[in-house]
Amino acid sequence: MILITVVLPVLYYQFRPLPPAPCLLPFPSSTMTNIRELLLQIAYAEAQLLSTRFLAPCVKGGRVRTRVKGMVYTFTPKPRNFEGWGIFKPLDEKTAAVAEIADLPQIEAYLDRFPKIRLRLAHCLQNQTWLAYPVNEADARQRLKKVKPLVVHLVTGGVTFETIIARGHGHCHWFEEIDRRADPDLTQNLQSALKEMIPVDELEFKGMTPEMRTVYELVSRRTDGFDSSQKDEKRLRAALGLGGGQLDGFQDGGNYWTVNWTTADGFHHTSAIAKSDLTVISSGICLSGRDRDFDLQSLVGVMENKEDI
Repeated sequence: MILITVVLPVLYYQFRPLPPAPCLLPFPSSTMTNIRELLLQIAYAEAQLLSTRFLAPCVKGGRVRTRVKGMVYTFTPKPRNFEGWGIFKPLDEKTAAVAEIADLPQIEAYLDRFPKIRLRLAHCLQNQTWLAYPVNEADARQRLKKVKPLVVHLVTGGVTFETIIARGHGHCHWFEEIDRRADPDLTQNLQSALKEMIPVDELEFKGMTPEMRTVYELVSRRTDGFDSSQKDEKRLRAALGLGGGQLDGFQDGGNYWTVNWTTADGFHHTSAIAKSDLTVISSGICLSGRDRDFDLQSLVGVMENKEDI
């Protein structure tokens, strides 16, 4: 029997030691104690939460917050459509019911924690939320770092252009009261100008400030017919001006305007003018049925020479 010996070459490998496996050591007793204490604090805070009542402002459709033992909780109010200052009682970690309406001293104590700012109301955004503009831009820039319109919540008895005192921080401001120190004549002047739809660049009265002009512009943008009324006014004023007349005012009559105007010699007239082409519908004097032969521009000359007609 023949043995066949096979000699295999020896292969040499370089073995690199593996890094030691991580050693899972137990937490130090002090760490475990801290974790247990934290869990106990959380459990205590949650238990205390359900027995807590807290004061908070709430906008319609919004949520309310409170802090208990350093933890911030956010709740959906019940009823869901509540708006105002309320005393809330948590029902669970997500819902808080209105237990009662907060009284004025409670609200004042809450607001006293925030800086105040004087604002002029522009227009209502929704429900009790208004857009307002700072009465003093320099003061607002110092407090808020920039000047811009501000949203104010829970405004009660608000009137456009009225001056109020609000409190808050950042982007959140709450109505405190009407500013009793403000001059009511300034508010009335702004309201009268808006009613007459005076253009922003023509707004002028004693005591007016740049801030008032800005808030007036904010309001005019939201006023129905303000822009179109200004265009109509310019159109009528231009037509009368070419004839030497002056526009005193006008009212919308549907397809025509009732125009009050004055001739160069100081006589006042009221005429009905078609909107389409400024044709005279009724001149205000007897033109023997020839009213529609004239437009507003030519009517000025007719009126000045009416004795010759």
